[in-house]
Amino acid sequence: MKYLVRSLKYFVQICLLLIVVLAILVAAGFVSKDINVMFTRGWTSVWMILGFFAAVSLIYPVFGYKRLRIAGSEAELLRVLGEYMKERGYKAEKDTPELKTFRLRSVFTKIFRLFEDRVTIEREYGSWFIEGATRDIVRIKSGLEYKMQFNPEEE
Repeated sequence: MKYLVRSLKYFVQICLLLIVVLAILVAAGFVSKDINVMFTRGWTSVWMILGFFAAVSLIYPVFGYKRLRIAGSEAELLRVLGEYMKERGYKAEKDTPELKTFRLRSVFTKIFRLFEDRVTIEREYGSWFIEGATRDIVRIKSGLEYKMQFNPEEE
């Protein structure tokens, strides 16, 4: 169900982007208001474009969301996790021994990402896994692993 909701959100976002671009072009006088003049095949072209957007929207969540294993000890992860996520602009949403979730603090960024800003860190089978938008969790995972290796008490 989550996959379908994400697909629908991206479909709406892409369609709104097309509408804004076309409205700007019409307002500037670069394109006619008539659909039959704007597109070569008129409404047939519109339906073809919407079909393409639907296909892209159905495929994107497969690549846009991942679940990765975090390397390192549990004690080190718990030592650096809260402060690191705060530095990255996240606030704790849920904090239990087995599950930690974070959401972005910035309302603007939340809206831009269609409220798909949750990062989940979950303990499973003795390891910790991070799940969320691929572009976010790859950065967070590598940053956490670096912070866990760097211990200021050793210097």
